[in-house]
Amino acid sequence: MKIEVWSDFACPFCYIGKRRLEEALMNFPHKNEVDILFKSFELDPNASLDTELSINEILAKKYGMSIEKAKAMNASVGQQAAAVGLTFEFDNMKPTNTFDAHRLAKLAESKGKDKEMTEQLLKAYFTDSEHIGNHDTLLKIVEEAGLNREEAKSVLESEDFAEHVRADEMEAREIGVQGVPFFVINRKYAISGAQPVEVFNDTLQKVWEEENKKISLEQIKGNEAGVCTEDGCELPEK
Repeated sequence: MKIEVWSDFACPFCYIGKRRLEEALMNFPHKNEVDILFKSFELDPNASLDTELSINEILAKKYGMSIEKAKAMNASVGQQAAAVGLTFEFDNMKPTNTFDAHRLAKLAESKGKDKEMTEQLLKAYFTDSEHIGNHDTLLKIVEEAGLNREEAKSVLESEDFAEHVRADEMEAREIGVQGVPFFVINRKYAISGAQPVEVFNDTLQKVWEEENKKISLEQIKGNEAGVCTEDGCELPEK
């Protein structure tokens, strides 16, 4: 079973949705036969690398609400995060552009380390209050994910893996992804958003049963059919 996950490292529900999927997989009897592939999606491709605004101020400005309302919304998201064992530090988050982080995630994918890199980037942004647009910070995260620092530095100093990120984003548009997280299972079913664990449980089981459905044939029997088995042959009845 293949699960493709479109997400952004600055998306709180992407981290929450990731945890809910992981919880569902823990109880899925065929989890060792599930392959997860993370896909790039930028919520704000035009975001600045550096800003003086807090995440609460950015949210308030974007949706035309008060700072107090923005803080309340983030507090509610933080409660959902806590329910799956995550700690979100909204007051200390450092909003930034995530394009270079996505490029390094693609480098990690080429080395079989995409899952480690994705987890480290999400943790760095939401829990550790790190600046994941800053190259020095990204290189530290790269090492934590088990990747080569110098190779990652070379990627950041070039345009390497940019086309991989853009290809994911183009594919997202083609299949109608309008928000993240967005989970595509076996290119047949899609789950939009950080749905409850039960939704993931039911979908995993449904897809598995459909893909491994046993053929059941209804036998038509007559009175004059001879048949042989490993135990011998039976003569047709007269």
